Amino acid sequence: MKMEITQKKENPLYKRVEVYFTINHDGESTPGRNAVAEAVAKECKSKRDCVVVDTIESVYGKGMSKGYAKVYESKEIALEHEREYLLKRNGIEAKAPETAEAPAEE
Repeated sequence: MKMEITQKKENPLYKRVEVYFTINHDGESTPGRNAVAEAVAKECKSKRDCVVVDTIESVYGKGMSKGYAKVYESKEIALEHEREYLLKRNGIEAKAPETAEAPAEE
C-alpha cells in the first residue's frame, strides 16, 4: 500500500487539517480505515486518535482508492466536532464518565 496526499487544507475554525489522498494497492484489497488512518497519521505527524477517515472510494478497474480524512489537533476536539457514527467507525471512543455511587439511604 502506497499512499500519496493530493491536497491539504487548514481549517482553523475546527482546529483540523483536511486531507485528500490516493492509495495504490495493486494486487491487494482496499485497505481498511485503521490502516489508512495510521498512514495518514504518519504522513501528518499526528496521533492515530486524532485522525478521522471520512471516505475511501475505490476506482473501478484499478488498484487505486481515493479518500478524505480529517486530522484534528487533539482527540477531545475530534470528539467535540465529529459525528458519533464516524467516531465509532474509526474506533475513537469517548471515555465513559465515572459515576460516583450515592450512599445508600436508611
